[in-house]
Amino acid sequence: MTETSKSGFVTFVGRPNVGKSTLMNALVGEKIAITSEKPQTTRRAIRGILNRPGGQLIIVDTPGVHRPRTLLGQRLNDLVETVLGDVDVIGFCVPANEKIGPGDRRIAESLDGYPRAKKVAIVTKADTASRDGIMAQLMEVDSLREDWAAVIPLSSDTGEQLDVLTDELLAMMPDGPALYPEDVSTDESIEDRVAEIIREAALLDVRDELPHSIAVQIQEIAPREDNAELTDVYADIVIERDSQKPIIIGRNGSRLKEVGARARADIEPLLGTRVFLSLHVRVAKEWQRDPKHLGRLGF
Repeated sequence: MTETSKSGFVTFVGRPNVGKSTLMNALVGEKIAITSEKPQTTRRAIRGILNRPGGQLIIVDTPGVHRPRTLLGQRLNDLVETVLGDVDVIGFCVPANEKIGPGDRRIAESLDGYPRAKKVAIVTKADTASRDGIMAQLMEVDSLREDWAAVIPLSSDTGEQLDVLTDELLAMMPDGPALYPEDVSTDESIEDRVAEIIREAALLDVRDELPHSIAVQIQEIAPREDNAELTDVYADIVIERDSQKPIIIGRNGSRLKEVGARARADIEPLLGTRVFLSLHVRVAKEWQRDPKHLGRLGF
């Protein structure tokens, strides 16, 4: 990339579960952020890096904006506000197959607080709606603000219109050199990526109240001393109450084994070796509300 190329930061906002993390992964072409049907899956600002001949986009995936019920929820909202104040472009996401509601309108209005960033409206999940439905949604989204720099329908699953969004976003970025080397797709540490993979596996099929109580803490990732082709990973699945432990572990440890098998399938390609994964379930009482627990867990 040359000194005259473009580079900058974009983030996607919207209600929880509108497809922000899936969109980032689709643009980068690699799974950087975990995805789940459970709301508020994303808990950190995760950066994915997209390189094109015309420049570099740094995509910052953030938690969904929501009404916080815990100290963790408040900290996640504060994180979103910090990111929004720093990026060059904000992409406001709404799904093609869901009616626009008060939460969407509130988030769209809140973008007034970030005058420096250009705003783009994105209708996600276009493969789930009819052509007429998409057109109606585009008109509805367009009416939410008068300063959209672009309004784009797309599908992360089929790849439809992703190139259009990429071109539009790059054109809006300031001139400048690449901020990351071309072969880097994220600045996430291996430990953080492995922890997120385990949490994603643990989120599958759990009851509605449990996902928010699950955190993962890596204790060790190390190559096996007598076998260079094997990596040992030791991790804690942290929950809030003793009553949640049997839900995570399952009958005779069956569910924990399923979580381990699912996680290992994604960890091995990431580490490039076979993996021995040891999972331990640990209770940290009401960690979402406890500043000390939140600090230890990286929030």
